[in-house]
Amino acid sequence: MLNATTYLTSNEGIGGTIRNRYEDFYVEEIPLYRPTGDGPNLWIFIDKTGRTTLDVLLDISRKLHISRKRMGFAGMKDKKAHTRQWICISNINPCEEKEIVDLEDKIYKTQFLDIKRNQKKLRMGQLVGNKFKILIKDLEDLEKSAITTKEVLEILESKGVPNYYGWQRFGKPRTNTHLVGKALSLNDLKEAVRLYIGDPQEKEDEKVFKARKKYEEDDLEKSLELFPSKMIYERMMLKELIKEKNKREKKSLSLDDNSYKKAIFSLPKPLQRMFMHAYQSFLFNKVVSERIKLGIDNFIEGDIIIDNEEHLIHNKTNEESYILIKNFNASPTAPLYGSKVPIGGGKIGEIEKKILGEEKLSKKDFLIEKTPKLGSFGIRRSIRFKVWNSSVVPVNDGLLVEFSINKGSYATAVLREIMKEDVI
Repeated sequence: MLNATTYLTSNEGIGGTIRNRYEDFYVEEIPLYRPTGDGPNLWIFIDKTGRTTLDVLLDISRKLHISRKRMGFAGMKDKKAHTRQWICISNINPCEEKEIVDLEDKIYKTQFLDIKRNQKKLRMGQLVGNKFKILIKDLEDLEKSAITTKEVLEILESKGVPNYYGWQRFGKPRTNTHLVGKALSLNDLKEAVRLYIGDPQEKEDEKVFKARKKYEEDDLEKSLELFPSKMIYERMMLKELIKEKNKREKKSLSLDDNSYKKAIFSLPKPLQRMFMHAYQSFLFNKVVSERIKLGIDNFIEGDIIIDNEEHLIHNKTNEESYILIKNFNASPTAPLYGSKVPIGGGKIGEIEKKILGEEKLSKKDFLIEKTPKLGSFGIRRSIRFKVWNSSVVPVNDGLLVEFSINKGSYATAVLREIMKEDVI
């Protein structure tokens, strides 16, 4: 995990591999509430394999000729997995509903398991968490691995799991989403766009590498031609840039900040926000790596703590805070840096200020003057998360590990403690 350098458990890792097939990594959303069957908004329970949530929504949007803005979901799900979740389309009329039902077998690698109306829309974050069934393969000693895994899970259920952001947040093997976010925080829009469309890397597909290379050479048309159709977002930005280039060339002008801003804003809003979120996550992981050395279920003077509903807890003595944390009624936090995020005191504050200083940033840089829509006030986020309903079952070709975790947390953070490897 990027910038994650500390383990909570001291058990020897079991090693192994995951995601040998997408079906080996199953995720099912635990909804906050379910649709009632009545109302103007249509909820669809989808089953997808090998696709992101946004990919599916964009497919539905195109086939129905409706705005992506009418569509919502509670949480983004892995591409390299078999996943189930609810999505929502707002203000559906009977004709559109029939068209949606007719789409059932026409969305790539996606099934509609249930379709129901509801009074309320489905919005980001409206879920309890996710349950996982993950098959770990290629283990040397299955019986020993099962014992170790149970021991690790018992510790994690008792103390909590380090709340690192996983590789999904940053991209893999092309890990530069956070760098796009950093460029935005520095108000370098041209560089932010270059990092997303250009910045060719040898480990990528040859055709994609050439497409990125052509962007670096300022041949936007050839870059667009070379990018495969599946590279939806790069193509979106290129089309916007080419349109801008053609308009500005008539006035003997080159692309400017406004042109690059239009390219960024041509992307779906969740993806626009992901750049800064990725950079905040990169910094958060660095803080957590330092903070958990002091004890993940311990109170350190200067800690800012939150309850299980993520509300800041004030006016507690050190002893009261310690008891709340030990009983899992509260947790220490680290900053998702932003313009208004509070910084801890004492030794905790020293860690948090040092990491911000290493990036040569101040809190006000997260306002992002040139693209304020993408700026962030910042929040405090727990340094740990809960894991429950865990089980370990040896099967013919590996170890089947099941568990549920809080929303916004990463199953790979659990697997990292079990396997003691860089888990993707």
